[in-house]
Amino acid sequence: MKRIESIQNPLVKNILKLQEKSRERRKQGLFIVEGKREIELASKGKFSITTLLFVSEKNSHEYVSQFNTIEHIEISQEVYQKIAYRESTEGLIALVKTKDTHLDSIRFKNQNPLILVAEGIEKPGNIGAMLRTADAANIDAVILADSKTDIYNPNVIRSSVGCLFTNQIAIASSEEVIEFLQKNKVNIFAATLQNSNPYTDENYTTASALVVGTEATGLTEIWRDKATQNINIPMQGEIDSMNVSVAAAILIFEAKRQRNCN
Repeated sequence: MKRIESIQNPLVKNILKLQEKSRERRKQGLFIVEGKREIELASKGKFSITTLLFVSEKNSHEYVSQFNTIEHIEISQEVYQKIAYRESTEGLIALVKTKDTHLDSIRFKNQNPLILVAEGIEKPGNIGAMLRTADAANIDAVILADSKTDIYNPNVIRSSVGCLFTNQIAIASSEEVIEFLQKNKVNIFAATLQNSNPYTDENYTTASALVVGTEATGLTEIWRDKATQNINIPMQGEIDSMNVSVAAAILIFEAKRQRNCN
């Protein structure tokens, strides 16, 4: 079995590039996953692991061999510390192939899917938090419209605690997403302050897409115009908005509450 002990190794240098540059991830079709839970979820989610690097003092060969990968490489603690994005990832790092994120890759399990659409989200932590909520509620898909962040950014993977691998995810322009939803007869509920009803007044038991935008600018006009209904979360304090991942969680679990009651 191959072993890497030098931080000057070409593979080590490439891993650092993949961590730091979205351009490299797109070019190579690869990204980095750290930690047992995240790698196990990636494998379970049918992501293709091409290379698994491990520190033998922290991982047995028997454990590593369970992953159906092309290559297993043992690395020194020094190399691990150089390439690890986080300190507490159990001495396990994988190179993984990116997946198709086109809208036509989405498959619905029933006639009344529940979808989260997030427009123009920039912060990886917010995307990660929404993916955790989407997994917790077991919704049908998460669609990123006009996304400003690479979903394979290490901070998205870290903040999603591996839920990047447990959700159906698509990325497209707002126009393409709206066309997709209308084609599939999905009602669009756009979270916005303008001309909107309290979110608790609406029925989400049919095919529904809950659409959220950024705190700073909210949803763009196209979503407000094309929505089946604009909705809002009534605010009772001094501010008029909340974190987008919190707003998404409130809307998702109201929809789940309604569906569980029927």
